[in-house]
Amino acid sequence: MLEILFVLGFFFMLLLTGISLLGMVAALVVAFAVMMLGGLLAVVIKMLPWLILAVVAVWIYRAFKQPEKPRYNRRRFR
Repeated sequence: MLEILFVLGFFFMLLLTGISLLGMVAALVVAFAVMMLGGLLAVVIKMLPWLILAVVAVWIYRAFKQPEKPRYNRRRFR
């Protein structure tokens, strides 16, 4: 919701300063791209501890798991 208010405020401030319609559209596209990249970066930073926890859990699981014995002997088929 806050992002929509930012975009509308940005649009109206450009309109009040006398920027052309093409300039407003270009500025809105650039602002949208910057805000989208910022949002994706925020999601990555927010999810990073959970990703690290998952990697550590798999590492611990594999460290304690015993290797399986082979079910057949290859020499028997020669």
